[in-house]
Amino acid sequence: MEIEIAKSYGFCFGVKRAIKIAEENPGSSTLGPLIHNNMEIERLERDFNVSLATSLDDVKDGEATVIRTHGIPKEDLRILKEKGGKVIDATCPFVTKPQQIVEQMSEEGYDIVIFGDVNHPEIKGVMSYATGPVYAVLGVDDVEKLHLKERVALVAQTTRKIEIYNQIVNYLVPRHKEVRVFNTICNATFENQDAARDLAQRADVMVVIGGKQSSNTKQLHSICKSFCKDSYHIESESELRREWFEGKKLCGITAGASTPEWIIERIIGKIREFKV
Repeated sequence: MEIEIAKSYGFCFGVKRAIKIAEENPGSSTLGPLIHNNMEIERLERDFNVSLATSLDDVKDGEATVIRTHGIPKEDLRILKEKGGKVIDATCPFVTKPQQIVEQMSEEGYDIVIFGDVNHPEIKGVMSYATGPVYAVLGVDDVEKLHLKERVALVAQTTRKIEIYNQIVNYLVPRHKEVRVFNTICNATFENQDAARDLAQRADVMVVIGGKQSSNTKQLHSICKSFCKDSYHIESESELRREWFEGKKLCGITAGASTPEWIIERIIGKIREFKV
């Protein structure tokens, strides 16, 4: 069986930056998981003594704290600074941008619509910057239920599918006098999704590597599944099953933006051991 890796996959700029920041601040803690990859978080704790604070209550006064790539709510940032410790911002710049847009558009009187998961930490942070009405939606069905004013501003979670975002845009534009649309889906997401789509159309089996809580990895798996029914989302090599690869000619590999190269290499090595 041949193994082919997608042309674009794995660590994005924001994740690489956050990992570097954490490594440069040994002994600090992160408020919430730095990235959505448990194995990489364990490595940071083991090798750099970077601990995990699950809530503001876990952050000790005067302690150095790294803000996660997904960002945190505005009020949490204020409280964190009041604790008197060094605050190290590892928020991805692609996440900071929609925070700024939401704050500005909200102050100018626009209703804010965010294409994203209301329970995702990135969206919780972005929504917190609104000073007026703000809504998180996952598709046109959700938008139809909203009672929006004439002026609407629209942003997207950085890891969402552009196709669904376009559907929301096309629904809003003819129904409101003014719709401000901001493309806040990051380039790495576009590139990884396009590469996964291309490979999945040719592969007999797809392995999508990334944290089970990673939004962008879930999106990659969804795309692969739509073209290759034998697509599997795994976090570590222990989840691999030999029978997935029996009788297959081409195994495609892709990985989410929070997946380090060492995990990808370990999984590919395990697949090769099956010798199918």
